[in-house]
Amino acid sequence: MKRSPQNKILMIVGDYSEDYEVMVPFQALEMLGFTVDAVCPGKRKGETIRTAIHDFEGDQTYSEKPGHLFRLTASFATVSAEDYAGLYLAGGRACEYLRLEAPVLAIVRAFMTENRPVAAICHGAQLLTAADVVRGRRLTAYPAVEPEVKAAGAHFVATAPEHTVIDGNLATAPAWPGHQTLMRAFVQIIDPNLLN
Repeated sequence: MKRSPQNKILMIVGDYSEDYEVMVPFQALEMLGFTVDAVCPGKRKGETIRTAIHDFEGDQTYSEKPGHLFRLTASFATVSAEDYAGLYLAGGRACEYLRLEAPVLAIVRAFMTENRPVAAICHGAQLLTAADVVRGRRLTAYPAVEPEVKAAGAHFVATAPEHTVIDGNLATAPAWPGHQTLMRAFVQIIDPNLLN
């Protein structure tokens, strides 16, 4: 029996995605009863990505340390946007190369043009800007992504790391300290009654 798309979330990740921005949302969404298909272009179900831990230690930018091996739960080549209730875009350095993948951008465009739930954290906004789907929208991201957000025609909202910006179907947060507000907003966009 095929599961309802309402129970399924598509999570796009890649090598050197930010560790917390993969592991925490993956586990939180599964805890709430969603099936999360974590995928990476060029990799199959059961293969792994390497994550990176970004921390704020008083330097001019975040530090980066080795994270975990995260096991993918689905094969990128077999996913179809219409099979999912929501799309989660993890942050980290992976976004630099994921935004060059036409199939990734096609998935992002499908969700955004159909006004379906999307969450992006940190550098995940780079996938939104590369897909050219945020013109006129309000969103936040890691502060270093602000020039890209503005160049894509969106309004960048500077906010504290623990805050989330909601604009219709889109929920964005600057970094992993915002997991609580981002996950709550994303889940409420998918199912307004789930957390009540």
